[in-house]
Amino acid sequence: MFPFHADTLYNEKNRRVATLEPAFRSFAPSVKHGNLGGFMQLILMNEHPLAKDGQGRLKCRIGTVFPGDGAIVTLPGIHATQRMAYLDYLDEQRRQAGKPVLSEEERKKYWATAVDLIMEPHTILIRPVPKQMDLAYLADEVLQEITSKWQIRFLNVFNTQVREAIKRRGELWRISRLPHSVNEMEYMITGSRIGIGGRELYYYNQATGTRYLTCQEFKQLENLDDVRLRQHLLEIHHYSGCKNRMENWEVDFFQADPSFREALRQHDFRSCSREELRAIHGELCEVFSEAVTAPFRVDNLSNVDWRCRMYGSLLPPHEYVVSQEELLGLSSEFYMQVRWLPGARIDRGELIFDSLFNQPLAPHDSCLRCDDVARSLILNLLREYGDLEYVNVGCVSDSLSGRPPLEGRRGVYLIEMKLKDTKEELLRIVRLQKWSVGERLDRGVELLQALLETEEYVEYILDRRLACRQLGMNLATRVASRRMNEVYRGAQQDYHGTPIWTPYYEREYIHGIATDKIPGTRFEDPTFAGRFAQLLGKAAAPNLIVGRCLDEDQVTFDDGDEILVVDEQGLPTEIIVADFTGAFANYLSDLPSLAARHVQPLLKRREHIGDFEAFAEAYIRALAGRYEQIRDEYRRRRNAFDSLFRNKPIDNRGSLAYRWKRVLERLDKTKPEQIEQAIRERLGMPAPSNPSPSTRQD
Repeated sequence: MFPFHADTLYNEKNRRVATLEPAFRSFAPSVKHGNLGGFMQLILMNEHPLAKDGQGRLKCRIGTVFPGDGAIVTLPGIHATQRMAYLDYLDEQRRQAGKPVLSEEERKKYWATAVDLIMEPHTILIRPVPKQMDLAYLADEVLQEITSKWQIRFLNVFNTQVREAIKRRGELWRISRLPHSVNEMEYMITGSRIGIGGRELYYYNQATGTRYLTCQEFKQLENLDDVRLRQHLLEIHHYSGCKNRMENWEVDFFQADPSFREALRQHDFRSCSREELRAIHGELCEVFSEAVTAPFRVDNLSNVDWRCRMYGSLLPPHEYVVSQEELLGLSSEFYMQVRWLPGARIDRGELIFDSLFNQPLAPHDSCLRCDDVARSLILNLLREYGDLEYVNVGCVSDSLSGRPPLEGRRGVYLIEMKLKDTKEELLRIVRLQKWSVGERLDRGVELLQALLETEEYVEYILDRRLACRQLGMNLATRVASRRMNEVYRGAQQDYHGTPIWTPYYEREYIHGIATDKIPGTRFEDPTFAGRFAQLLGKAAAPNLIVGRCLDEDQVTFDDGDEILVVDEQGLPTEIIVADFTGAFANYLSDLPSLAARHVQPLLKRREHIGDFEAFAEAYIRALAGRYEQIRDEYRRRRNAFDSLFRNKPIDNRGSLAYRWKRVLERLDKTKPEQIEQAIRERLGMPAPSNPSPSTRQD
């Protein structure tokens, strides 16, 4: 009869069935004892979870933890047989002590409170039961007695209960990530190979516990001797009839229809002769080949169909395959770009940092480091918010803009936190100031001078933000300027160990997508394209006025800092500028020449837009119209604009007050018609027959 549930294996009547596998009959497990946290003995049955053989391969691919006993079992087999082996060990210990063996209720309790492990080359993955996260964290504590916490992560994180439990502890870094590139997919598939009691025949789904056997792997059993062929056919026959505690097959057949499982189950591999065994295997190979379509008869990572289908088989159920960035409501540009760092939680008013902060950096840890910045950000948040529940800090690994890397510090951090008595999670973006005390010291500046210049630069950044808002740039509503304490370890060795203060700027996360990351297919919708063109034109006007450039020639616009916000129907509603890097860099060039360089947002979308002329027309008119509004606002309230930085020194070498003066002068003398004409000439577009009406005479 099949299938039977693996959880029934603790029953005496089924134990004989579970131990038919030859590898288990002859296996005598070694049991090692050690101290566990000073209050119990650590029991390790077989090898350390991350032990490797002479070729550097893991000796164990799965394990089971019994948190209440501090026991770790890594015997060959499946999780069910590991549970049974440990219960047999306990019975033997009790018999030797003159005690009765475990009762059925005791066996059930042990079975239900065990925690599954899956091992990767440098990582132990805990597969928690969503309703038993307390057990998962107890298992985590047991594992930390034999390996560093940085090597222990969690599966099933797409389950709400599991994910929430991890977030509440400030440990988003412990989420096991999904592959993103083809290379990562191939690495995942290759690394999923696993055995039960013999060869690594199967591809293992860590989330569901199912081992997939392919047509090729089944056929290649013909190369084994008679004893091992029989052993593996018995293994496949037995476990293909078992379901694990998650109601998933222990062994399934990759891309095969049910006819192969039915044919396999009809045979008794134990009693047949050698000749019969070979003949049956040959027949089953033909059945397997007929049960799958051509692309899946041979294992081939280069075959896109095979690779993608196998990758999909090794993922959690489709409805749960979303990234942590998506779960937080971040736009797709953040996918695979956030490197989560150790966080913190507040328990009964006490701040509890992730213990990883106190552990040394691991040799294989290339993507996670205990960042002093994360600790400083958390401390600042706790000072400001007295009702924090937990904080997670992530570092944005790479620049999300299309600009080349520049000098100075470019650290960007994402903060996810929750306040007590609220359901809403708060998201914040933090940008470190690119020129701070440390960077100035590295250039050879004395400490006092570095401190003064850094403070002046903070004033410059905040004044520049004020100037951008005054000239109509749609910026994030609130930005807070803060400082964090660091210890200098840079180029000037005389200052090593000196405390320095690094400014940073914190704002709310803008829920939208950067304009340069919008898929081209979206512009095939005329309604979307028309609204977007108008909003982008309006955003381009203040960008033009403030001379936002990387240098004299390269305009900074539509390259990652402009965020498009859409409504419930997915249609554009506004564009918010998240960062104004480069503002007032060009304050000397004439505006028509700068305007002509704002055509790139049109040209790079040309192939995706059905009516490009209408798209360009909407952009140009919106830009010129918004420019005229800003110019007229300046002329109506000239004194308010002119006196904005009256208390600041005017230095013709480039102080902000001087740049402000020059920017206003060229705004006052440049007509909207000149801006519009410059863009049309660059695009080769004629003037419209119905020009935009001017609201006033120049």
